[in-house]
Amino acid sequence: MEMTVRGVTYQVEQFREAKEQAIVLLHGFTGSTKTWHELAGQLKDKRVVLIDLLGHGATAIPADTSRYGMEQQVEDLHELFGELGLESFVLLGYSMGGRVALAYADAYPGKLKALILESASPGLETAEEQLERRQRDSALAQKIVQNGMESFVNNWEAIPLFASQKSLPAVVRERVRSERLAQSPEGLAGSLNGMGTGAQQSYWERLEVLEVPVLLLTGCLDEKFIAIGRRMAERIKRAQHVTLHAGHAIHVEKPIEFATIIKKYISSLE
Repeated sequence: MEMTVRGVTYQVEQFREAKEQAIVLLHGFTGSTKTWHELAGQLKDKRVVLIDLLGHGATAIPADTSRYGMEQQVEDLHELFGELGLESFVLLGYSMGGRVALAYADAYPGKLKALILESASPGLETAEEQLERRQRDSALAQKIVQNGMESFVNNWEAIPLFASQKSLPAVVRERVRSERLAQSPEGLAGSLNGMGTGAQQSYWERLEVLEVPVLLLTGCLDEKFIAIGRRMAERIKRAQHVTLHAGHAIHVEKPIEFATIIKKYISSLE
């Protein structure tokens, strides 16, 4: 369904609306609600809410480039959650969606029953790192708009972060590729410039004040995010850190194991 908040029309999908236990799932960069359909099917006793984030999927593409900032995305989500009647729920975010989920948890901690972060980070710690990353993201955004989606996706699929996906069945690889190719070049460019890792504030110093339970999920083949996850677990009061034999996109590479962990964790909160 479509829902309009703060002048932007979002694509939202709901499963089992009447259920009391609710979980909201936020996709990563180049993703959409489609990435969660298999997991949503596994969470049979939960109310599941899927949202296409700014610049992605079927959510409207704002013409105003300043509209893509992380604070703007958080405020949009807060209004969406209010309209959906979500009072106390689990928020799960993957990669970019994990950064958004963490930003939301920092702004509205009282709304969450728990936070689940899959292959996510709190951002970059220094101004120098942030500037360098903003410059790289800006250059990539320009290339996406100039060269189109197929050129970008071909290069994106080849980066080391997704090397482990090359061993996935062809039907899964094609599904992921189709989801990426369906994105808007202008939307991805806006997302990179407004919500990229270099554009967002660092949440490293805010981790210690998080009071909600946090589950950190990382793949053992994803060395960078394994290290980030360990550091985050040391700072978050109520954190659990679980690793699976997978790369960056655990829910794609190990969907059954991923769903089992999510279900068990949510049950432990009751």
